Amino acid sequence: MLGVILYAPKDLRIEARPPITPRPGEVRVEVKAGGICGSDLHYYNHGGTASIRLREPMALGHEVSGVVAELGEGVAGLEVGTRVAVNPSIPCGHCVYCTAGLQNHCMDMRFMGSAMRMPHQQGAFRQSVTIPAQQAVAISEKTSFAAAALAEPLAVCLHAVGMAGLLLGRKVLITGAGPIGCLVTMLARLGGAREIVVTDLNQFPLGIAQKCGATRGIDVGAEPDALASYARSKGHFDVCFEASGSQFALQQALPAMVPQGVVVQLGLGGDFTLPINAIITREVRLIGSFRFHAEFAQAVDLLGSGQLDVRPLLTAEIPLHQAVEAFELANQRDRSMKVQIVF
Repeated sequence: MLGVILYAPKDLRIEARPPITPRPGEVRVEVKAGGICGSDLHYYNHGGTASIRLREPMALGHEVSGVVAELGEGVAGLEVGTRVAVNPSIPCGHCVYCTAGLQNHCMDMRFMGSAMRMPHQQGAFRQSVTIPAQQAVAISEKTSFAAAALAEPLAVCLHAVGMAGLLLGRKVLITGAGPIGCLVTMLARLGGAREIVVTDLNQFPLGIAQKCGATRGIDVGAEPDALASYARSKGHFDVCFEASGSQFALQQALPAMVPQGVVVQLGLGGDFTLPINAIITREVRLIGSFRFHAEFAQAVDLLGSGQLDVRPLLTAEIPLHQAVEAFELANQRDRSMKVQIVF
């Protein structure tokens, strides 16, 4: 079995790893497709983020789909040959937050492809992965493996949209037109948003955002003051999803919010300096959104429903043996949106 193993920044190797026989309650999944995420790129480019650093070789990847190849004892509801999306989030189930229904805040979370723990939680960019059976969610026959591998980022977006509340008839601003921003765009359109404006620093992702349902795309690199017109008369937008993790994007968005508007921050970034007076005087509600739980199964159902066409996001499917080339392409935002590795 081959895996995509990172040893150090830019030191990515395709190496053999023995398959793991499933224990009771586990399944082994043959991976078919895996999407490269922003966190994978942080590991690949920099060895991690902030205090989370690579300290031993680690398989990358957490956006994958595949086929059940082997069942552990006692597994019900799945069969060898079942097509599945793999939920990379494995909460403990018994801490104070899990028992309160806030599994995304689990105090003993295991998340695939994460260097937060030592030993690291190995990722899913391997030809087969062995996981708890509940993490393998069956997909419909009409859902492609490529689409199913987008269940994890879609679940992140479903959680964020749920934090914002009803979008029907709302005017929505989305800052950052990466995969998360584009999936939120799709969900806002599906939710009946009246207007969807998406901003980015690059024309390529903005073009994809418009295919996903944006009514306007703004290149704030070329037009840095383009949002100023939306700030007149105490703002324009009811809801903002900040998906870039950029202080500049959030600072630009806040004046464009109507009084009591909702800003959902789902882009991870560093420490921000914020215009607190604008937040106070407009009573803007700034809400953080982190990961997901029940939304993963909802994402799988939504992908199978045919209501979302995620094909515009899939800019490249690259074979496993060219994984380094896949990561290098994923680094180029002017050429790629979601690069997937085919196993």
